[in-house]
Amino acid sequence: MSNKTMRVCDAIERIGAKNGYICDMDGVIYEGDTLLPGVREFVEWLRANGKKFLFLTNASERSPLELRQKLLRMGLDVEEEHFYTSALATAKFLAGQAPGCTAYIIGAPGLQNALYDVGIVQNDVDPDYVVIGETRNYTYDAILRATIHVLNGAKLIGTNPDITGPSEDGPIPACKALVAPIEIATGRAAYYVGKPNPLMMRTGLRMLDVHSEDAVMIGDRMDTDIIAGIETGIETVLVLTGVTRRRDLPKFPYNPSYVLPGVGSIAGYRYHRRNDRDLSGF
Repeated sequence: MSNKTMRVCDAIERIGAKNGYICDMDGVIYEGDTLLPGVREFVEWLRANGKKFLFLTNASERSPLELRQKLLRMGLDVEEEHFYTSALATAKFLAGQAPGCTAYIIGAPGLQNALYDVGIVQNDVDPDYVVIGETRNYTYDAILRATIHVLNGAKLIGTNPDITGPSEDGPIPACKALVAPIEIATGRAAYYVGKPNPLMMRTGLRMLDVHSEDAVMIGDRMDTDIIAGIETGIETVLVLTGVTRRRDLPKFPYNPSYVLPGVGSIAGYRYHRRNDRDLSGF
């Protein structure tokens, strides 16, 4: 066994000694409608070893129930309490800031329902907030209404700062790209609740009931997942199954604690020969 391989094995042992695991979803757990290699073994390992885990995603379209059903269709059953979304984080933030407030909402049902569940209702006339998340129902009329509301004093909120998101056809516009026209038209900057905002990560730690030193953040994006972990004070694992590639690392002024081919490596799972070679080269 080479020295590099020994170092990687040591890293996997250190990651495996943690008690709490916060995992991104797109690019870590699945790609589109396909479960990524090693994920099933990783989840089985978490359960077999009594680990606490949370799938934490910036995507705001789906509720935890819908996310559970999405994984079920891929053959993996994970209970609803293991999911936390930027829609839920946004609802929690607004309920704490202004209980009983109203909002003009541009977003999918996952966002609308999360806000409704904490008592925030849709207001098309004089809302306290304009709240924007990912949606395929994004129209010029919605942009126009949101712009007028913000100019009239409504505060602008984005569920997350992702400019693009993954799809089977390549990158597609995400939340910040949808908020940008309203920011430009009004001259007002939005407040973004999702990663890398530490608010969402701290909530995740409280949900798991673990201290930061006993937790790890696993993600595929340096600009959201890894920086979120760093700013929350927990160790980070970059997996190379999603957006960021190893060649991209020099572009960033910070580093992940560990880099692995995928989450299956944490469970000691070698899913094909190419990734074995990748692992031995770290």
